[in-house]
Amino acid sequence: MTRHFTQIAAGAAALLLASSALATAQTVLYRGNDTDPATLDQHRTSTVAEANLLRDLYEGLVTTDPGGKLIPAVAESWEISEGGDVYTFHLRPDAKWSNGDPVTSDDFLFTFRRIMDPATAAGYASILFDILNAEAVAGGEMPVEELGVAAPDPQTLVITLRGPTPYFLELLTHQTGKPLHRASVEQFGDDFTKPGNLVSNGAYMLESFTPNDRIVMQKNPNFWDADNVAIDTIHYIPFEDRSACLRRFEAGEVQICSDVPAEQMAYMEENLPDNLRIAPYLGTYYLPVKVEKEKLADPRVRQAISMVIDRDFIADEVWQGTMLPAFSLVPPGIANYVDPAPELDYADMDLLDREDAAIALLEEAGVDPATLQIELSYNSSENHKNTMTAVADMLKNIGITATLNEMEGTGYFNYLREGGDFDIVRAGWIGDYNDPQNFLYLNETGVSFNYPHWSNAEYDSRMKAAAETTDLAARAEILAEAERIFLADLPSIPILYYSSRALVSDRVSGWEDNLLDNHATRWLSLSE
Repeated sequence: MTRHFTQIAAGAAALLLASSALATAQTVLYRGNDTDPATLDQHRTSTVAEANLLRDLYEGLVTTDPGGKLIPAVAESWEISEGGDVYTFHLRPDAKWSNGDPVTSDDFLFTFRRIMDPATAAGYASILFDILNAEAVAGGEMPVEELGVAAPDPQTLVITLRGPTPYFLELLTHQTGKPLHRASVEQFGDDFTKPGNLVSNGAYMLESFTPNDRIVMQKNPNFWDADNVAIDTIHYIPFEDRSACLRRFEAGEVQICSDVPAEQMAYMEENLPDNLRIAPYLGTYYLPVKVEKEKLADPRVRQAISMVIDRDFIADEVWQGTMLPAFSLVPPGIANYVDPAPELDYADMDLLDREDAAIALLEEAGVDPATLQIELSYNSSENHKNTMTAVADMLKNIGITATLNEMEGTGYFNYLREGGDFDIVRAGWIGDYNDPQNFLYLNETGVSFNYPHWSNAEYDSRMKAAAETTDLAARAEILAEAERIFLADLPSIPILYYSSRALVSDRVSGWEDNLLDNHATRWLSLSE
């Protein structure tokens, strides 16, 4: 009996050691993320933090490589019609969901119809309005069956557009183009995003989600390219306090911080020069103004507020040179645009002259700056707080009183989309694809990202005309006309152009800087 027990104990110990060795063989990556997601439903997401997660969970028809170049994904090939308005995608036969089901064209058909179904209330539905009848379907004017998407067989998907769209393939890299597993969505309804329910087709599967702590993903063994995925487990940790991520990074507890505290830039440049990654980024940091409010309804008031904002100071001192001063909504370097691009006509004016001009504009509008009180709202972050504090001080220079209102980050953008009550808020837009339309469409009437609720018929007509123009040079000029209308009325005040900022451990390989700051974990590896 004793001997038998000893043999069992020895066997159990051997099994335990083997299990422990297997566990230690697992490659685990700890990634800091900007914040917790409000949702993992790709049709209800809007933030970069959510996009980072969905990029690992799902794969669309096309994707981007580590350098940001568009490459095939679920679609291994495609053809574009001579007129440029019909795309025929051929799905790879080895594409599977995490539960082993094949990924079929019906999954994409279901997905595109769901995002356009008014019942889904998808804030990002408008990004796909280039699909034939999409806008009418989303507006409840047509049934979803009239959407220009067809699945003639399980491996073929045909998307018909309302006209030639030069950026359409790039647009499909966005999370709105990622498929849903129809059976699980129909079975669980809105609960399909929960751990245990969520079926994904990307390199990773959702294992757990503990709010304010972490999201854990495991490698998806059914992913068609799983043999080339080096990292087994990802822990995504939310850090609204960028300094906290820096501390954890230095302690070796996280290998990637998705953003950094600008106020500690000098420290990081001195102590972590090889880990600090700063690169050009297709994005604009801007301040939407609630134009419906009487005190802010006059464009002259909005222009006056814009004039006194010292963008150079904010870029250099608050953001420590990691941002650039912005006097337009469309960032520089974007494809398919005019050169020179439109900008506010006081971009090169001396700040003191701008302050005098602002006071004159307020006087012309019949507004005494001493009576103008503005609330500046922002989502939790030291960088945003310091930015808005600086703006408040600058408004004080011409007699305007500004107060600060910090809001919790998770539901912040939902609040803005749903018409929340604010005066001026902090917002940022990162290009979903490399085309000025992606920035300018934000201001169209009825678009959910039109936080100011601004409506301008001439602007809308210019955007409609651009959508119907196939000549790229002519289209660029029409889009520039739209931006000039925007800059004259200024429902949102652009103040900075983004750069991407991250901390990346020496142990991480495969991280390549790119304009969209996309860094899917499938491309990364981790050394000991």
